[in-house]
Amino acid sequence: MSQRLRLHYVDWGNEGAPTLILLHGGRDHCRNWDWVAQELRDDWHIIAPDLRGHGDSAWSSDGEYSPRANVYDLAQLIHQLNVGPVHIVAHSYGGNISLRYAGIYPEMVKKLVAIEGLGPSPKMLAERFAIDPDKRMRDWIEGKRAAAGRVPRKYPSLEDAYKRMKEENSYLTSEQARHLTIHGISQNEDGTYSWKFDNYFRVMTPYDMPQEELEKLWANITCPTLLAYGEKSWASNPAEDGRVKHFRNATVKLYKDAGHWLHHDKLDEFVADLKAFL
Repeated sequence: MSQRLRLHYVDWGNEGAPTLILLHGGRDHCRNWDWVAQELRDDWHIIAPDLRGHGDSAWSSDGEYSPRANVYDLAQLIHQLNVGPVHIVAHSYGGNISLRYAGIYPEMVKKLVAIEGLGPSPKMLAERFAIDPDKRMRDWIEGKRAAAGRVPRKYPSLEDAYKRMKEENSYLTSEQARHLTIHGISQNEDGTYSWKFDNYFRVMTPYDMPQEELEKLWANITCPTLLAYGEKSWASNPAEDGRVKHFRNATVKLYKDAGHWLHHDKLDEFVADLKAFL
């Protein structure tokens, strides 16, 4: 339980081993880590949670999916299970959350791998904050209203949802796409299928902590940190945009011919790197 929400996680057993948290990204679910977990489960006690509003976790009644709410959820997971200090491997939005947690509680994280988890690039942030605050707030209000009236997309069959999954990430194998679809979708009463995540997640808060304060959190991280990036992803490489300078002990790894979901696109290489790093 966290903030009155019942949150789901998968425990891969092996409780006597060191704890490894696997944290997924936005509009995803914890079962996207299954291939990684299968390779590491003999040496680690793996816990893979579903973020609030994702997978089999509860939806927030007020559509609250800000980074601060998710950082609290992660802190509660580690606190309530009494598994700290932990190792963390996280993707995208999950990486953003994990980096913040590690900066707040540096003593609770032994090693951290963040796959494209630094959030918007400096260029994107500059463009965002060039917009007047009243316009940002108006856009947020309109976005929330639109989400309230939005009906989740319905797919006539699992096959149709699978095709959409393949369109979203052409790097996925057919096996990966089917697995992610099966665990990421639920059947409606009329027999159609819809993705499990809450559409309110799409409407992110118009205000976050100032970038300078976020950079201070990154600087607070004491554990070895691996920042992984895909060569063909939209995400900005911190080794090129300068953000890596805010970390005390970080390494940037670029995966060739990989997109945003590089842990799927280059699974064998990524797992080998994890085993060596962790």
